[in-house]
Amino acid sequence: MWHFRLWEVQDVAVFLSITLYMCHLAGAISIHSPQRSLTRSVQEDVFFSLDVSCIGIPTIQWTFMSGAVSRTIGIWQPGVYTNITVDYSSRVQTFNNGSMGLSDLRLQDAGYYVVTVTEAAGSSKDAGFVLKVNEVLYEDLQYLSVSALALACLTGLLMLATWLLDKAYRKIVAWRRRKQMPANDATELQPL
Repeated sequence: MWHFRLWEVQDVAVFLSITLYMCHLAGAISIHSPQRSLTRSVQEDVFFSLDVSCIGIPTIQWTFMSGAVSRTIGIWQPGVYTNITVDYSSRVQTFNNGSMGLSDLRLQDAGYYVVTVTEAAGSSKDAGFVLKVNEVLYEDLQYLSVSALALACLTGLLMLATWLLDKAYRKIVAWRRRKQMPANDATELQPL
């Protein structure tokens, strides 16, 4: 009977070993990211930070999705090759840990970014990021500054016009007083 119990313990040990190995294979890819929701402004840069770990050299694929649009940004294997699409070739920077940098953001870059990590055995795992791109309203600031300058000039012209009209009014009043005075300036002396 004791021999039978040892056999059970050995079976359990083998079963646990196989289960742990299968769990290790199933969860061999891990993707960690400190921030999954990012907000940037137009013309800024964004960095999608990842820490990818897996068995062997992974294949990393980044995809952009927004509404009905879905397009591949690039696919690479760290240290082996990099294939970035033409739309993103001048703006994307790839990193060996799976991270990606995107420079000179546009409003059209707002959306959902998916990274797919695939290992040589064929298993893969996805992670997603949400990017919100805010528009910097430089036109509004220019409009506001031009409007303020125009109002300041208009105020100065109105103040100048008011000052000139006041001067003209005082001269006209003085001219009328002089006109109402007697023509000869001789003053008569009166006896005391």
